[in-house]
Amino acid sequence: PALLWCFLSHSCLMNNVLRSVITGCGVPAIKPQTIGSKIVNGQNAISGSWPWQVSLQLPSGFHFCGGSLINQNWVLTAAHCAVVVGYHRVIFGEHNHGSSVEPIQVKLVSKVITHPLYSRATFNNDIALLKLSSPVTLTPRISPVCLAPSTINILPGTRCFTTGWGRTATTPLILQQTGVPIISPAVCRQIWGQSTITDAMICAGASGSSSCQGDSGGPLVCERSGVWSLVGSVSWGRNTCDTRFPAVYARISQLRSWIDRTIASN
Repeated sequence: PALLWCFLSHSCLMNNVLRSVITGCGVPAIKPQTIGSKIVNGQNAISGSWPWQVSLQLPSGFHFCGGSLINQNWVLTAAHCAVVVGYHRVIFGEHNHGSSVEPIQVKLVSKVITHPLYSRATFNNDIALLKLSSPVTLTPRISPVCLAPSTINILPGTRCFTTGWGRTATTPLILQQTGVPIISPAVCRQIWGQSTITDAMICAGASGSSSCQGDSGGPLVCERSGVWSLVGSVSWGRNTCDTRFPAVYARISQLRSWIDRTIASN
């Protein structure tokens, strides 16, 4: 199934692709390996193929959350990652946590803006915007993802991708990727409970792979004509990371107007 952008008219499709090329988002210089990509339990990503993926780390180098570069000055992550200004590090261009020779960039955060309606109890509106202390330099291995428009409608069953260094059987050194199908809100509510899944959440998975601890804040991206858009940010799921249950992501389209307003005014 395809993504439904606007009404899938040719002109609308070309406008989206053109806009992405002009703004320089969502088109990796190093193409990710998605054809024939194993869904079960993920696989190593190709180095540099998800150039918006960031690693949030303690000063010691310990990775605790993921995030997505959305422009040279801003990263989007989960509110529950609780990033601290001037303390936590944002690492760009990393692939292998065990390597000391990768062309990474390290930034501090000058401002953390958590969604004003974020709930620690329910994980509703679980996003935060991180303003970098200085702009990141864009390279073939470091570039932003496009943000899903507020009008996007993604068909259930659409295969999208999530990436991160979160826990598998062990904690991987190399960035992992997995293809996960989008689950309809109705089916997700049947699984998790009617009042648990809000309009600001989107579900994906239940197909033999899952996001897990350490993936929080990282991207759920869907592709259309070679352009990748951020549709979700890893939020919550079963604490056992049971792959029979869908993971829940903050729904970017629902939060898009707040993201745009916040960046414009800061």
